[in-house]
Amino acid sequence: MVLFKTKFTFQKRVKLAQTLWLLSWISVLIGSVTFGLGVFLKVQLWIHNEVMDNTVAHAVPNTVITAGLVGAILGVFAGKISQDSLDMAKYPRWKPFLLPYFFLTILSCLLCLAALFLSVFMRGSLEESLKIGLRNGIRFYKDTDTPGRCYQKRTIDKLQMDFQCCGNNHYKDWFEVQWISNRYLDFSSKEVKDRIKSNVDGRYLMDSVPFSCCNPNSPRPCIQMQITNNSAHYSYNYQTDELNIWVQGCREVLLSYYTGIMATNGAAVTLFFLIQGSVLVSMRFLQTSMDKITGAEDLETDSDGFLLEKGVGETINSGLEKTKALFKSSSGEAGGGEAAAS
Repeated sequence: MVLFKTKFTFQKRVKLAQTLWLLSWISVLIGSVTFGLGVFLKVQLWIHNEVMDNTVAHAVPNTVITAGLVGAILGVFAGKISQDSLDMAKYPRWKPFLLPYFFLTILSCLLCLAALFLSVFMRGSLEESLKIGLRNGIRFYKDTDTPGRCYQKRTIDKLQMDFQCCGNNHYKDWFEVQWISNRYLDFSSKEVKDRIKSNVDGRYLMDSVPFSCCNPNSPRPCIQMQITNNSAHYSYNYQTDELNIWVQGCREVLLSYYTGIMATNGAAVTLFFLIQGSVLVSMRFLQTSMDKITGAEDLETDSDGFLLEKGVGETINSGLEKTKALFKSSSGEAGGGEAAAS
């Protein structure tokens, strides 16, 4: 059963070719933008790779980059075909490439759908990765002399200053770890000894945060030490005063940041998918309406165009058989060439 059969006059074929040409170059433009957005997300994930537990989230930009690149290349190809479609001296040479083109375009559309799926469902994995990565980053903050962790302090400090956040879930996460290295502690001091003895793990814990948690917009000098001790600071009440450090956790801020980028990627991919689909349908109508035209003398005659000549299942099976036959003939020719050479 023929699906969406339409009669095309010469004028309608000309308009179809012109529309396809325009859609093809729009596809190239949007594909390039999609590719760029994927690269941007990839770079941002790579920059903060040290505070992530795994690289599962990289599946999103990898898919977006591939979809954008493949789609942009196919758009150039479609634009060239549409340009030559009304010239019977040039169009016939494109016919053998149309079946692979349709296959790759469908694959590109599926990649767009995969990118959308990953953008939505990777949020949980990204959150878990940030949770574990930030927790380890805070725990290893003091290990500036340990190979592999030398830059952890700089990474965390820069992250907290750039994103105006503190800790993993909140600033109190710093209260639960020893973030000052032993090399900077005076173990002859009674205060240091008492703090270490008061902790079962023998760690130097205190109600303080690194300098990078300080809010520079606060009019008061930063209170980063003894945050919960009202008597340690003049005219200060921990319970009622607004703290002059960032109170929001970095995990929430980073997750919101990446979710925003992924949403932008998702919007670009959705638009790209719609344009790709339009190009695919237009190319199919152009191909089928040009199939019965064999020479320049038939160019202005009416012809029928359709989306599918048979049902969906039959068309897929027929396409797979043609693809297999094409690969077999290519391998047969290659084998014959080798035999002749030997």
